[in-house]
Amino acid sequence: MQASTSLARSLKRRGFCTSAASEKIVAAVLFERLPVVIPKIDPIVYAFQEFSFQWTQQYRRKYPDEVLGRSDARGKGDYQIDYVPAPRVTEADKTNDRRSLQRALDRRLYLLLYGTSAYGAPSNKPVWHFPEKVYESEETLRKCAESALQSVIGDLSHTYFVGNAPFAHLPIQATEENPVLPSFKRFFFKSQVIGTNKFNVGKCEDHVWVTKDELMEYFPEQATFLNQMIIS
Repeated sequence: MQASTSLARSLKRRGFCTSAASEKIVAAVLFERLPVVIPKIDPIVYAFQEFSFQWTQQYRRKYPDEVLGRSDARGKGDYQIDYVPAPRVTEADKTNDRRSLQRALDRRLYLLLYGTSAYGAPSNKPVWHFPEKVYESEETLRKCAESALQSVIGDLSHTYFVGNAPFAHLPIQATEENPVLPSFKRFFFKSQVIGTNKFNVGKCEDHVWVTKDELMEYFPEQATFLNQMIIS
């Protein structure tokens, strides 16, 4: 009896219900790739920067010509690099290849999976979803989220989990369209791509890397929630 009381107190401290009829808890991962090039400047911001530059030019200090002309007096043997910037639009952008990480380089991309592993999917039909896993006996909910992502990409060496706690949660209830849908809570953890531009995504029928705007195409009924959850 004492052991059962101790276990109940432990689960209560974690915030998980101890009732036999409790709702399931699902750990989902918002796996994002940060921008790899500087985003284009907003026209209004660019106009202000141009105005600021022109204004400061009026009061700049003029250096002697012999100082400014030294850069033109370099010998032919001096080391010099002609910098050519890489294109911002990639082949994946031109073909709209959403399975590639080499696209939308100035935007954040998010991983979506297409398959039957999403908890609560109607009649086990394949649906688009985030990497996720039902909480079972993991030490923490973050460990459950790590396990969900690892089962998809196979290795977490190129990932970084932001914090130990979920940053959002979404209660799911049965609806008139799907009255047999079980009630559960989905907790979201954020993880980021580190040091790579390719993953071997498995355990799904398909996958995409999409921007925030494109994400709404896959979850139109949850657009309000996703807009609040993803602020950038």
